[in-house]
Amino acid sequence: MCDYSLQGISNRLAEEGEELQLHRFQIGTLGLAAPAELRALADKPRPQTGTGFWSAIKNWLSSDCEEPARAVCIPPGAQLLLQDIAPRLQQELGVGAIEVVAFSQLGAEAYSYRDAVRFHNGREVLLQKLEVGQRVGVMRLSLADEGLGQKWPAAVVR
Repeated sequence: MCDYSLQGISNRLAEEGEELQLHRFQIGTLGLAAPAELRALADKPRPQTGTGFWSAIKNWLSSDCEEPARAVCIPPGAQLLLQDIAPRLQQELGVGAIEVVAFSQLGAEAYSYRDAVRFHNGREVLLQKLEVGQRVGVMRLSLADEGLGQKWPAAVVR
């Protein structure tokens, strides 16, 4: 649902029909977030500070106190519209720039990335291999189709 690395971040369940985007959270991991929420955080005024050494230290320390964007969790089997697929991944995976994919989790190992998407051709790729800013449409939260289920052989790109 939400990668282990996002568990310490405020989160919510995705809604059908919403648009999300891949975001690098403050902890350095990639996950899904609502673009409107990201824009609101970016537009939030920052306090005026000096330009000296101690001001730089204070700014750096206070950046950890800012409220981060909420992670949006997707249940395994959800049908997504993955857009803006990078040309390198298109070639590597044999897919187009826009694809309907199924959200999946690769294993349940602790302390390892496991959130992934599965393409119609059976190839899977971890969310961590996708591009920041990549758009993701939530088409259906339940297992949409037998063809998107666990029957496909997995060829995983890690």
